Amino acid sequence: MTRHFALVPAAGSGTRLGASTPKQYLAVAGRPLLWHAVASLLAHPAIGRVTVVLHPDDQLFEQQPWAELAGSVNALRCGGATRAESVRNGLARLREDLDDDDWVLVHDAARPCLTIDLLQRLLETLDGDGIGGLLAVPVADTLKRGGPDQRVLRTEARAALWRAQTPQMFRYGVLAQALDRADLASVTDESSAVEALGLAPCLVQGSERNIKVTYPEDLVLAELILRQHSA
Repeated sequence: MTRHFALVPAAGSGTRLGASTPKQYLAVAGRPLLWHAVASLLAHPAIGRVTVVLHPDDQLFEQQPWAELAGSVNALRCGGATRAESVRNGLARLREDLDDDDWVLVHDAARPCLTIDLLQRLLETLDGDGIGGLLAVPVADTLKRGGPDQRVLRTEARAALWRAQTPQMFRYGVLAQALDRADLASVTDESSAVEALGLAPCLVQGSERNIKVTYPEDLVLAELILRQHSA
């Protein structure tokens, strides 16, 4: 029987948010962003364990309320300089526990508003797929190509363009091979590494509410969404 495992890379500093505390530990709706991200994965019965990949010097993980999640979270202190390196290192450490056909769901530590309905859609759509795919939303805004002087060079066609979200869900063997072969400095998400193998991941309709907290104003929006979820 194919199993589902989740991995959350959380070794970054989140400098764009401008806070002294690493972004994943900033509180929203009474809990750290990382806690919400992990809890949203464990809400689905198919996911029995979440592995968090930390920076080796992380001093904050053990201070979080993980006991509320019934011991279903474990941490690996093997985070790298980039997200891709952290994911690759985490997968390597899990090699003895996972089969090549097992599913791995990689989710952003700063994406706290994932719902069980989105997770269910991802799992159902990819059931039986040999490669995997990702949550994503079609681009709705008009896209402008800017020049070095911050003036518009041209308007880009947005047809068939999607904004990638997470979780991104791939067979363990496919994803491990993709990251082992990839130039990790240029990999911005798991799908791009898989695409470099010549494979075509599946796009699964996500939600505008499945936001990633990057800037200070995103914290306010995440708070509103999470409050609505719990109402």
